Amino acid sequence: MRIRTTTAVVVAILAVTVAGCSSDKGSESKADTTKSTVAEASRASDDSGAAKNADMPPEPAGAERDAVLAAIRDVNGNLTHDEDKAIDAARNQCASLVGGATSPDREAAQRFSYDGVTLTDDDGSHINFGLRKTLCPES
Repeated sequence: MRIRTTTAVVVAILAVTVAGCSSDKGSESKADTTKSTVAEASRASDDSGAAKNADMPPEPAGAERDAVLAAIRDVNGNLTHDEDKAIDAARNQCASLVGGATSPDREAAQRFSYDGVTLTDDDGSHINFGLRKTLCPES
């Protein structure tokens, strides 16, 4: 998301620069053009982030969080040493599942392979099974 935001800011700066270099004599129309270009770039940045997060479930709390962590821990206990990291990976994996990932088991294995733990596609399949029962049943 940072890349998209940074790209939108760079595009907005370039648009301001180009608008400032135009041969138009009316300073008021230059200001209007610059404002609308910056606003469009900002909206594009906001829309792309919203689209990305549309399929991502909200961060679980309480019993739901415990159930998600238990499902992940069931595959490999080392994956939940950093609970926030595990929850973040689970939410991102749900977005992939809802979005129609082409290789969801492989993606899960890659997404959850961190901190010295390397998972197989079979492990990824078990993670997806647990996530579909807890955090993202609609996938």
